[in-house]
Amino acid sequence: MPGTPPPSNPAQLNADDGNSTRAARGELPHPPVFEDKYEEREWLKFRLAQAFRIFGHNGYDEGVAGHITMRDNIRPDCFWVNPMGKHFKLIQPRDLILVDHDGKLQEGSGPFKMLNTAAFMIHSQIHKARPDVMCAAHSHSIYGRAFSTLGKELDIITQDSCAFYKDHVVYESFGGIVLDEEEGKRIAETVGKKKAAILQNHGILVATNSIESTVHFYIALEKSCQVQLLADAAAAGTGRATAKVNEKDAEYTYKVIGTNLAGWFSGLPQFQALEDEENVRFKFSSSTKVSIMPA
Repeated sequence: MPGTPPPSNPAQLNADDGNSTRAARGELPHPPVFEDKYEEREWLKFRLAQAFRIFGHNGYDEGVAGHITMRDNIRPDCFWVNPMGKHFKLIQPRDLILVDHDGKLQEGSGPFKMLNTAAFMIHSQIHKARPDVMCAAHSHSIYGRAFSTLGKELDIITQDSCAFYKDHVVYESFGGIVLDEEEGKRIAETVGKKKAAILQNHGILVATNSIESTVHFYIALEKSCQVQLLADAAAAGTGRATAKVNEKDAEYTYKVIGTNLAGWFSGLPQFQALEDEENVRFKFSSSTKVSIMPA
């Protein structure tokens, strides 16, 4: 059995976050702290379903392709994932299915029990290899897909792309739809300890230790791909090259905006906006310590 996922508390996010807390003044919020692990599971499922709806609103869908997984906080050898064939915008906690690392559906899964094989082959290997990963996301979003055809890493050309400075890879061995275990293992090995990957001729993938962070960095990577496509086209049209951020400044900026805490905090507004739009919020018990910002 792999190691347990990181606990949902401030230490989980602050452990490797260097200068992130210097980006704001005042007391930062932190994830809810639960006494009841089953309440925590319901919260995480609620949050994961929200993440799917955020992806849906951003247009990160292509037929039945795309998936976000969340390691179960009680059974870390299992993860929750969307049922294949249901639109991201429609997914609710009750729809999620629970599978183990052998692809067997577990008790508590939603009524529509169809597992996307590619989702399982990629995500099971990432969750196996990375006990620190709570949440992983992959979809066929437009700009990530377009950029993936170049077979190259991002150029660090903006402040925002610094979030991926030396923290993303390119998986070059496109072998069609990922339907076998070995392909999933190769992807996980290529990702290594990085938080993001550009899957050549395929799309993008992000894996971090919180749902909020994964959502934020996925959106940020998609937008960074878009910005570079635009910048490269503009540079080609003027006969110039894009200006790159120097190594020292890129590293410093990464330590502020590229860490787990920065990703978690930066992801909160996406969930706030969704909650305001839907007017649906999780009902915490009185014993749970909550300091996340309300919508």
